Amino acid sequence: MTESSWTTQFKGVHARGIHAWQAGRRSPNSMFAGEDVLFLSSIGCSAQEMFDYVDDLMVYGEPNLEEVLAVQDIRREYFLTEMHGVASGFVAQMKDLPPKSAAVDGIAWLPRLIVKARLKLRGEMPPELMYGCGGDRPFLRSMNMDLASFLLVVRELGNDDAGIVAAVRRNAGR
Repeated sequence: MTESSWTTQFKGVHARGIHAWQAGRRSPNSMFAGEDVLFLSSIGCSAQEMFDYVDDLMVYGEPNLEEVLAVQDIRREYFLTEMHGVASGFVAQMKDLPPKSAAVDGIAWLPRLIVKARLKLRGEMPPELMYGCGGDRPFLRSMNMDLASFLLVVRELGNDDAGIVAAVRRNAGR
């Protein structure tokens, strides 16, 4: 699949999701047909993740398609190169995530977001968790980052928590 063909298909799935949402089909199972689910799976995305992005766009006005596409581009590349196109089969449990109030180096929310970004990269998000939720977006804006730039930092630095914290601090000008 070429770079442009997957993005064209992705944009189509996103548009169909918006149409479904407007028609009252507001669950992952009712929003996307089998063909769309198969396509999403082939690029390391779940119907739940696409549903979350469409639902937040319709309710909160963000994240926009360009940001979602940028996030999925990073996930897709990781899925195809690091995971060789094979899902891990693991799904994290909410109880295993740091609480929203957890802080590192005086920055609340960051420990949880680091874990969420790693789960997003590996496709291991629990269905009730969204990378890029209404808490993540304002936090990242306050750090002069967006969903894709943060995911890329986590992608590049892997398990180097101190490096991730330092990168966030640099971006925030702290």
